[in-house]
Amino acid sequence: MTGIFVYSDQVSLACELAGFGKSAGAETHVVTTDEAAATELKSCGADVVHVLRGGDNPPPEAFAGAIAELLKGAAAELFLVGATVRGRELAASVAGLLDWGMASDVSGLSYSGGTLAIERLVYGGAVVQRETLPAPAVATVPAGLCEPANGSATVEIADVVPDSRVQVVGTEPIVRQGTSLAEAERIVSVGMGFNQREDLSLAEDLAAALGAEVGCSRGVAEEREWLPADRYIGISGLSVKPQLYLAVGLSGQVQHVVGIRETKVVVAVNKDEKAPIFKVCDYGIVGDLYTVLPQLTQAFN
Repeated sequence: MTGIFVYSDQVSLACELAGFGKSAGAETHVVTTDEAAATELKSCGADVVHVLRGGDNPPPEAFAGAIAELLKGAAAELFLVGATVRGRELAASVAGLLDWGMASDVSGLSYSGGTLAIERLVYGGAVVQRETLPAPAVATVPAGLCEPANGSATVEIADVVPDSRVQVVGTEPIVRQGTSLAEAERIVSVGMGFNQREDLSLAEDLAAALGAEVGCSRGVAEEREWLPADRYIGISGLSVKPQLYLAVGLSGQVQHVVGIRETKVVVAVNKDEKAPIFKVCDYGIVGDLYTVLPQLTQAFN
């Protein structure tokens, strides 16, 4: 048995990776450590869903050894992993255990003739690096790069022994609201042009009028911590491809722009007419967001 094996702790991303395997014409296997997710994963276009279970709900990282054995026994060609915090950890461990080549956080990929061709953004997104890796290989892939598919897979459940050195000592739920940005048709994205956190309500009101989701730049999520990390779009965040992307108070540095490359229409609002975002947008409004946003919201209500 050969083929492309995929894993992500996010079901939607696992389905995207399975879609890549199917588009590559390879036998596609989805690996999960969450038995409850198997029902949804079996319809994402893969041929087989492998459910690995063992212990008292250990974290995915504890299954690195078991996954490595599965890939080795199946003579797998590729192991594609969702580029999440846990996914990156798991991918690196599996690649190390198998002594396979690995590409991290790719911005493009294709597979043919036993060779994985990937693109990666380096120097803050200023340069596209192209590499080829001979199979077998591992790659971490962010959301939004691959198209999910449909189909019906068989489900195989295996009891394994996870690494007991990896243990969960506590959990805290993450409260998420709205649709995943990777699936959103319209996004209102906020940047550092907002003076205070409470002012984000201007963008939220416009998003509500447009039926859009709210995203942000890295600084808003990581420096100011005004929005959760899963709202951050950019080179090390999400890649999105909505029909409409409204960038508000956002300068448009290359690190952010790489995350919106496949957007159909980009509209920018910024009071600085020299902001880089105006070089990549389809429509631009030079003006103070505090004046422009209420007017746009009123127009769409």
